[in-house]
Amino acid sequence: MEKLKQKILFIVGSGPGDPELLTLKAYKAIENAQVILYDNLINKEILQIADKNCIKHDVGKHPYGKYVPQEEINKLILQCCERYDNVVRLKGGDPYLFGRGFEEWLTVQEKNITVSYIPGISSMQGAGINNIPLTHRGISEGVWALTGMKKDGSLATDLTLAVQSKSTVVIYMGMRKLDEIARTYVLYGKGETSAAIIQHASLPQQKHVLCKAKDLVRISKEHNMGHPAIIVIGDVVDLQHTLAHAAEQRYIVKHC
Repeated sequence: MEKLKQKILFIVGSGPGDPELLTLKAYKAIENAQVILYDNLINKEILQIADKNCIKHDVGKHPYGKYVPQEEINKLILQCCERYDNVVRLKGGDPYLFGRGFEEWLTVQEKNITVSYIPGISSMQGAGINNIPLTHRGISEGVWALTGMKKDGSLATDLTLAVQSKSTVVIYMGMRKLDEIARTYVLYGKGETSAAIIQHASLPQQKHVLCKAKDLVRISKEHNMGHPAIIVIGDVVDLQHTLAHAAEQRYIVKHC
């Protein structure tokens, strides 16, 4: 009797966008996929890694716009897994960090389908790409990663706690909540905290702006910032300039 092939669903993180930031394991999974169900935010160049016979389905969600309901995505995953042996669910960033990847894992866990989770570089690492460390000794005691858009459309309630901490705050999907974010910082006397908006991190069209938390809305409009973007708030944002200035002052004193 012929042994049945093991069916595998790969839940793959494609990182912030640059194809060179894919892990080797992600690359191999994409290369061997029979079907790829991909999100809107992935870099389409990554799809070129797949075999020419690979079937590719766009099941992406456009920010605050047209989208495929999660229930339909779950059904499509099951249908593909029943028909094919190697199915890749390709998501931007990391699938388990505001990517709803674990919801899809739950969908197939009782269907005798093996799931392989392949982490991706989260989009919040785009801060480091722009010389903003998420933590730095003596400056930031940790990182709060928050969603700017909960299921009911509201901002994460934890922001009021994060504002009062000594940690860096990173907000995903928060561009429509800039006014609320800024008001929260002002309310807790932290309006002067340094902030950055980073759009299309790691891609050629990447751009970022620096400002104070209280000025997020104004600066965003002035520079026409949009989706997809992360918002980084904390003293680490201007650390590069602070340290550069300190080094310059030491140089001046030394050579006077």
